[in-house]
This record gives sequence, structure tokens and C-alpha cells, in this order.
Amino acid sequence: MSFFGMTWKRNRETEFERKLRANDREYNLSFEYATNGIKTSKYNFFTFLPLNLFEQFQRIANVYFLFLLLLQVIPQISSLSWFTTVVPLVLVLAVTAAKDATDDINRHRSDNRVNNRKVEVLIDGKLCSERWMDVKVGDIIKLESNQFITADLLLLSSSEPLNLVYIETAELDGETNLKVRQALIVTGALGDDISRLAGFNGEVCCEPPNNRLDHFTGTLLFGEHKFSLDNGKVLLRGCTLRNTHWCYGLVLFGGPDTKLMQNCGKNSFKRTSIDRLMNVLVLCIFGVLALMCAVLAVGNYLWEINKGYQFNVFLPREDDSGGASLSAFLTFWSYVIILNTVVPISLYVSVEIIRLGNSFYIDWDRKMYDARSDTPAEARTTTLNEELGQIKYIFSDKTGTLTQNIMTFNKCTINGKTYGDVYDYLGQRQDVTENTEVVDFSFNPLADPKFSFYDHSLVEAVKLGIPEVQGFFRLLALCHTVMAEEKSKDQLAYQAQSPDEGALVTAARNFGFVFRSRTPESITVVEMGEQQRYELLAILDFDNVRKRMSVIVRSPEGKVSLYCKGADSVIFERLHPSCRKLMEVTTEHLNEFAGDGLRTLALAYKDVDEDFYSRWKQRHHKASTTLENREAQLDQLFEEIETDLLLLGATAIEDKLQDGVPQTIEQLAKADIKIWVLTGDKQETAENIGYSCNLLREEMNDVFIVSGNTPEEVKQQLRSAWMTMKPDMAEGMVFLPEKILGKVGSALKDEVVSGEYGLVINGNSLAYALEEAMELEFLWTACMCQAVICCRVTPLQKAQVVELVKKYKKAVTLAIGDGANDVSMIKAAHIGVGISGQEGMQAVSSSDYSFAQFRFLQRLLLVHGRWSYLRMCKFLRYFFYKNFTFTFVHFWFAFFCGFSAQTVYDEWFITLYNLVYTALPVLGLSLFDQDVNDAWSFRHPQLYGPGQLNLYFSKMAFFKCALHSGFSSLVLFFIPYAAMSDSMRQDGKDLGDYQSFAVVTQTCLLFTVCIQLSLEMSYWTAVNTLFIVGSLLLYFGVTFTMYSNGLFRLFPSAFSFIGTARNTLNQSNVWLTILLTSILCVLPVLTYRFLTIQLWPTINDKVMFKARQAKAAPPPPSKRTRIRRGSSRRSGYAFSHAQGYGELVTSRRFLRRPAVSHSSHFTPMKSTSSFIPMGRSAGYSPTDGPHNAKAQGVEGTSLQMYRVIQDQTL
Repeated sequence: MSFFGMTWKRNRETEFERKLRANDREYNLSFEYATNGIKTSKYNFFTFLPLNLFEQFQRIANVYFLFLLLLQVIPQISSLSWFTTVVPLVLVLAVTAAKDATDDINRHRSDNRVNNRKVEVLIDGKLCSERWMDVKVGDIIKLESNQFITADLLLLSSSEPLNLVYIETAELDGETNLKVRQALIVTGALGDDISRLAGFNGEVCCEPPNNRLDHFTGTLLFGEHKFSLDNGKVLLRGCTLRNTHWCYGLVLFGGPDTKLMQNCGKNSFKRTSIDRLMNVLVLCIFGVLALMCAVLAVGNYLWEINKGYQFNVFLPREDDSGGASLSAFLTFWSYVIILNTVVPISLYVSVEIIRLGNSFYIDWDRKMYDARSDTPAEARTTTLNEELGQIKYIFSDKTGTLTQNIMTFNKCTINGKTYGDVYDYLGQRQDVTENTEVVDFSFNPLADPKFSFYDHSLVEAVKLGIPEVQGFFRLLALCHTVMAEEKSKDQLAYQAQSPDEGALVTAARNFGFVFRSRTPESITVVEMGEQQRYELLAILDFDNVRKRMSVIVRSPEGKVSLYCKGADSVIFERLHPSCRKLMEVTTEHLNEFAGDGLRTLALAYKDVDEDFYSRWKQRHHKASTTLENREAQLDQLFEEIETDLLLLGATAIEDKLQDGVPQTIEQLAKADIKIWVLTGDKQETAENIGYSCNLLREEMNDVFIVSGNTPEEVKQQLRSAWMTMKPDMAEGMVFLPEKILGKVGSALKDEVVSGEYGLVINGNSLAYALEEAMELEFLWTACMCQAVICCRVTPLQKAQVVELVKKYKKAVTLAIGDGANDVSMIKAAHIGVGISGQEGMQAVSSSDYSFAQFRFLQRLLLVHGRWSYLRMCKFLRYFFYKNFTFTFVHFWFAFFCGFSAQTVYDEWFITLYNLVYTALPVLGLSLFDQDVNDAWSFRHPQLYGPGQLNLYFSKMAFFKCALHSGFSSLVLFFIPYAAMSDSMRQDGKDLGDYQSFAVVTQTCLLFTVCIQLSLEMSYWTAVNTLFIVGSLLLYFGVTFTMYSNGLFRLFPSAFSFIGTARNTLNQSNVWLTILLTSILCVLPVLTYRFLTIQLWPTINDKVMFKARQAKAAPPPPSKRTRIRRGSSRRSGYAFSHAQGYGELVTSRRFLRRPAVSHSSHFTPMKSTSSFIPMGRSAGYSPTDGPHNAKAQGVEGTSLQMYRVIQDQTL
């Protein structure tokens, strides 16, 4: 039911299976399935105030201040007015409530935008426009092209041949290549006949709601027949319908039950490690406060017994029935009120303001703005900024996060000759620039205008009709499972199951071999202006074991040929002996391509004897229809025909990384941040991207591959890995019990290993490694490696890996991703970062920070994160210092006022000390201070290290701060006390009265804390200077005003210090006392800092010294040259991330409408007599979007160039 906007629903029993009936809302409502509305907000108009106050008073400090307020209304206890507590408390609650309300209003708006989208629903035999939130399980809805899918649907029928639909799953998995789904034949016959659809009463029995994006099981009972349902017949919420005019679907899961929402994970309240430490410290402070009050209460008891009776003669008590015991009890609570400034409520106000200000810095940073997508960086939370300066582990998705999911045909080798490099007239290789001449493809009216290539010699070779070159591109035009769509005359659009395969077909298209259309029996190709129709005899599909794909075709001349492409290691094993020399030359070229980080594929072919093929075809048909060992028999047949191949050459494809990814990973590695890549891609793909982006390097001692299929195999492989890294270790592992981020557990110690190692583990092995019996061994092994890649992992496994590190490592984690499959990981980490781009906004909406490019992560951490952490730590150290010093003076004064709970300062000074006099200077420090600028931060990423180790603010730093405050309070009390005890003013009157002492002490205190703040400041600005000087001037202005005759006449009880300021501060000995006190307070600090900088300088001290020597000028850019990575690693990368669509292609179940027949309009070939040999590349994007240009001024770097800065160099 709904009450004032609050949605209440009875908790259903655990759902084991789901049953529903089409077009029968009454039947389906009996199961109380969730509706299609979503709710991410926390409050409504009526619940906001009580719920928000309840949440705020869960913070122990707020309860403490409320308790103080109650004490202050008791006149027998309080010596301070109630407004000294109620004003700051109301301010804190109001600021926090306003921030929470703003956040929740934004969530309401987001929910309303989604819930109020419109969709056509079949109700009572008519299509009605309904809001998404009103759609029910069992409804039949109609979707049109480019619409978001409303809920998890069973596909019933579509406008496309054979009831196919094409969907884009970017919101779910970050991949922009289209996926194919197909309806059952029995439901496809319904078409778009509304009357037949309205009469459809099929019953579905399927799995309960779960988060498995790639799995679905169920059955459809229609008529007297039962039909099996799988993932290929289901459309998931979050996908987008593409290239399909319309389709109808039956709602299976709605709202929170959809797989998209099931993968969103739990919304947990994230708090920083400093917050957790603060809670511990506040409890310790409360303990010290209680101890101090108890000491003073005991002192009051003893004083009352020994001295108190003497005062009763001239100051009799109104009620002396309780005696010394009652006096001591009341004194205890009085000092609780007076000494409460050890934890002032203004601390929490200042913390919120500081975090908000540092969040604005992230939002306003132009260097984190992506102009191409018009996307600025956004701090979506204001409570985690300082945590950005303490990151130790980064968990990253691959597709769309590290890579752009755009493949470019870069180079190739054909018959022993390479193409793609750029050479000048002297034969020297040149880099490709904006001024490099692009190959002119105007001779080809079907060429893709977005394709660019720079080697003119390759197009000349095609025009000259060199058989090997033409055979090379003919293979690329025939050996694939791409589907073509002719949008208009001579305008082709390719739908590839992976962008790498699309890039190869696009390359063949531009070089004159245009894949035009296909049917289950044929492939139509335009070859150099002439249309050719090849009979498609068989597709020998790709899988992860075969690592190759072949097609068998019959040419228009009647010749049967087999074309094969795949990993070179697989193709070379199947070559004819006559190709030995060509294979050796091609191998050298492949090594060069791999050294440039390109993905390679070998291409080969053979002519097949007609009689042999006829016999093979019969055996193939028999094997494909058998029920037992079908795959094994087919594999044997494939092996039989894929032999004695003739090598044509190889392709080199670049999987375009996001701009600056290698440099960013290099910088983060220098900062001692470990990066783990968690991806759903296949192992080979993930490995190669690891090498391309400098995550894995050839210089590593070893890269361990964990791919066991049983727990025993996985355990043995893990053990072998850590025994290689730590050969001197025994069989057992050592754990250090300590507190981990506020939770008590066993912290896994960081082991130091000699050398650098990497770890690659697949999803099946990871499932075993995450089991309770093996998780520690896996974590221990992985943490010794510089880089970890987990491939073929599910969204749930991503979150489990993050949780494992959080559980056993005393470290702060960050997860970064771009798709819905990354949401659970983003929510599980201490910090979640969303990449906003073409892959959707699901990850962004669940993140704490968002931006458009992975490269901005280094600025977020090394600049904003480090500065935020440094500022927060300086703020806390200084804040505790100034308030401990302020409070401890009360403690010493108690021994000289008979433990009477008399305050040492004026009541107004106590009220304004934190709110006015010291508020702006400390905010200036916390918002503007920086040890070095951003350029020096990038130049010395090891500056990030102290944050990872909590060196700037810890229990030890807090203890030092308390000792320093204790010393300062002693000086601040006893120096003025001694100086004024027997002194007199220049007019001969006594200077040692209480009010004069209070004014001198509080003036000394304010000067001391301002000088201390100046010593903490590393970066002076006009604003900082104005805040400090202005606060001192404001103090004197307010003091002289409040101690004036006029205010006393108006409010004599509130302003009792009449004339004290002007009578005290006009004495020279008072100013000498202030000067002496201030010097003595800061002298130990100056001495300590001088000795530490000279004898034990930190990395900050060294870099700050270098920056001062350079007069704070930005450091010159490092002269780094791009080092080619000499690698022997190659991979057959240009395949899909999953098993191919070969079976679908030949089964008549996939085809779109036949392509419109048009003449090719090819320009006649003319061989040019001269051309400039140049070379390389360009790309294919599955979204037909513009390609990202390389960022200006970004140079390639290599981690092996980096050396830790030694003391002598700093």
C-alpha cells in the first residue's frame, strides 16, 4: 500500500520459481510480484524530518551535544548560557539536513524520470500508453526502434525476418556491439496482430529473480505444448532496441526484480577511514574528559572539606544539606559542560564545509573536463574526498574503461611484405601526424569515409591485381559472420558481433573487396567493382579452444576453397610444408606488430577437391545431427579439413585504449597503487590489453596463469606462484591480527618480494579461489603481484573480489567502471568511480565520482585526493590543538579557583572562539593549502605514499597533538598568571584581577593559535592572509565593543567585563607577556621541525625544497622517449568475446531483409605510375561514432624508465 508517498509491501517468502500467465493481471497479482517502478530515494515530505534527525543522532557526537544542552538548562550545574551549545547544534543539524535533502531530491527526480517514461501496453485488447511504473508482470508491451527496454521481457514477435531483434547492451556490459535475440516460432506467428496477441494466454514457469546477466532458464506452456526458454529469447531491462522497427514482449520481471536492478548491489553508507578513526578518538576524548572531570570533582570534594567552611561565614550556601559530596557531584557535571570544547560541535560543521569545498574543486577542474563529450568531472558525494588520497588498490573494468571498444586496422603483412608504416623519400620510418597524407579511396564509391590508412603502396598493390594481395582481402570479405545492412544506395552499415571483426571487414571494403550481403547459402561480394556471388558451403565456427574460424565457399567459377583466420600459433601448425620460409618471415613481422602492442591474426587458405568435400560434407551432416559427442565429432572433422593450408599473411589490429591510459597506469604504479583488472572478456583479450596499457610488462619476472578446472588444480597453481615469488617461505601463511578500517579481523601482511610479477586468473578458477578454504591463499598470492587480471568474471565475482580485499587488507579500495555489470563492484569498494561515455550511465548513477576518461583518475588521486587528505589531516591536527589548548587552560585554572567550575575566559569569548575567531583561518588552511602544485605532484607520484600509510593523521599524531596542547596550555596559563599576580598598571592600580587575567590569557591564546596556523601553512594566498589578520582584528574589534560602557548599560548581566579591554591592553607589560607566551608556545614546534627536516626529511620536505629552489615554477617536462616493447606475444584477437554466430548464420534464423540491389558504380581502375610509400591505419566503431583523437602533448612512457627518487637526488 502507499501512504503519503511511502511504499509498503508485505515481505514475500523466498521465491523459488516464477509463474505467470499472459494477459491475466488478476492471476498474476495473486503472487504479489514487484511492480515495474523503482525507488532509490530515502525520504518523503512527511518522513524527512524524523528519519533524518534519527540518522543524525546516530552520530555519537550529536547525542553528546544534545546531552550537554540538557545539562545547561539546569541552573545548579551550568555556569554557561544555553545558547553556547544550542546555536552550534542547530547549525550543524540544519546544514547536514539541507545536504541530505538536496541529495534525496535529486534521487526523487531521477526515479520520476524513469518511472514516468511511456510505453505501449496491451490492455483489454487495445494498445494503451502507460507509465513504466504502472506496467505489471504478465503484461504484453510493444517496443519500437531505439527505445529502452522497459522490463525483463520474453520476446514474442518482431518486425524482422524470422522474429529476430537487435539489442545494444551497453548499459549492462559496456559493449556497444549489437546482440541478436530470436523469438520462438510459435509466438513469432502472432506477429503484430493485436487480436491474436490479446488472446495469447501462454503460461511461463521460470527461474526466480537473480543477477545472472548471461543465464535464463524457463518454459512456456502454450496450448498443449511446452517450449524451452533460454537467454537468447529474453530482452533485459537497460538494453536498447536497435535496427528493429517493432517487437512485442511479455513482462517476466519488473522493477527491483529485473536483472539490471538485481546487479545494482546494496546501497551502503560509505565513511572514510578518518571518520572511523575519529569515532575511536572521540570515544577516547570522552574518556579523558570524564577522567578530568572526576579529578576536578575529587578536588572540589577535598577543597570543600578543608577550605569551604571558611567561605560560609561571609558567603553562606542557600542549601547546604548535601555538603561536600553534593558539591562534588554538581561540580563533575559543571566541568563536563565547561570542558566540552575538547570536542566542539563546530568541528563537524567545519569538516562538512571543507569536504564540500574540495568537492567543488573537482567539479570546477577544467583539466578533468572532456570537450569531445562535453562532460565535466563530478563529485557525486561530498563525504569521501580525503579517502581519495589513501587509495592502495584500484579495481578496473576493461571494455569502455581502459579501452574505447574501437578497433583499427593498423598494419598487415602479405606474402612476406609489410604494409602500414610511413616512410619518407630516404626510406626512414616516420610517425603519423595530422599532416600525413591519407590514402585516397575515392575510386571506391562503397568505401567507408571514416576509414583512414596511410600506406599508399597497399592500395597500389590492390590496383595492380597482385594475386596474393587480392586473395588477402578476399579472405577478409568472406571469412566472418558480419551482417550487412544497406541503409540507402551505396551506404552500407555492418553489424558485427565484435568490433574487431567489423574492423577487418571494413578494411577489406575500403581496399575494393566489399562484403555486400548474405543469405544462409551465399555471400555477395563486390570485388574491384564487379559483383560476385559465393556459395556458402560451411562455417567452421570460432571458439576459445580452436582459436580460429574457417568458411568453405564455392566461387562463381565453381572452385571450392577454404578460407581460415586465427591465432598464428594455431594456423602455423596447419600450414603446408612449402610455406616454411614465408612462415619465418611472417613470424618476424608478427613479432614487430606485437612489439607495438597490436593484435595479430594469421590468414591462410586452401583449394578443396570436390570429391573430398562431398565425402566430408556427408560426414559433417551426420555429425551435426547426432545427439552424442556432437562437438567432439565436429572438432575432429574440422581438424581433418583444416590442414595443408597456404599462408597469405597476417593482420595487425589496434584495440584503441582510452587516451592516456598507459601513462596513467604508469603514474599510479609509481605511487605504489596496485591495479586489478576485473573483466568479462576472454583471457587472451584481457592479457593483451594488459600488455598494451603497461599493466603487464615484458620486464616482469613472471606472469602466472591460473586456469585450473578443479579446486586442487587452482590451489596447486596458486601455491606454485607464491613459492616462486617467496621460495624461502614455509607452507603456511602468517597473519597479523589488527583492526582493519574499524573492523576487527586478521590483516594480511604485505610481503616484500624481489622482482615484479603479474597474475592472470579466469572466472572458473576464481570461483574456486574465492571459496572460504582458499580465499586467503589467493589473496596472499595476488597481493604479492604488481598487477592482477581476472577475466571471464561475473558482476557478482567482481564485488566478491573487492570485498575480499576490504576484509583482509588494511587498505583503501577504489573501483572504476562504465557499465551495469560494474555497479556491484563500484558499490562494494570504499570509493566508486563511474566512466560516463557511450556505454551508458548506469555505473555513473551508482558512483561517488564520475568523469569521461580513465586518464583523469591520476589527477583525481594524485592531485585532488592527495590535497584533500593533506588538508583534512592538517585541519584535524590544528583543530584538536587549538581546542585542547583552549580547554586545558580551564583545567589548570580549576586548581586556583577552588574547583568551583569558574571559567577562565569571558563567556562571549567561549561562544565566539570556534564560531568566529578561529573559524575562517582554519577554513583557509583546509581549502587553499597545498604542499606543492599539481605539476610537482605528477612529477613525484611517490608523494602519494604517506596517505596510504596514514602518516599525516593517526593515533600517534593525535597523541603528539595532545602533548603539544598540554605544554601550550601550561605556558598560556602560568606565564600570564606569574606576570600579573603582583603587577600593577601604569596608574598604580592593581592589574591582577580576574577579568584582566581572562583578557590577557585569551589574547595570548588567540595569538598563539594564529602563529601555529601560520606555521602549518605551506601555501600562502591573499585569502589566507586576510583570514588570519582579519580574525585578529575582528577579535579586538568585538572585544572592545563588548567591553564598552554602552553595551553594559543596555545588558549589564550579559556584558560584565566593562572597560577591561581598554584598561588591560594599553599596558606595555601585557604586550610583553603576550609576546613571551607566544614565543614559548611555538618554540618547541620550530625546534622539532628544524631537526626533523635536517636529520630525517620526508619525501614532502625534499620535494618542497626542490620546488622552492625552482621558485615554485612548473617543472620542465620530462624528456621521455617512447620505448618499443620488444615482445614475442601474439594473439588471434580479431574474434568475438564469445563463441561465434556461425550456426546462426547458416541456420536461416538470423537474416535481415534482402539487401536492395544496386549497381556498384565502381570507378574504373587506373594504375598510377608514381606514389609516395607511406603507411598506417584507421578504425571501425560499432556505433558509427567519431573516433577519439589522441590527446595533444601526451608522450608514450615506460615504467622501466622510472627509478625511485633517492635521498641524494632530492
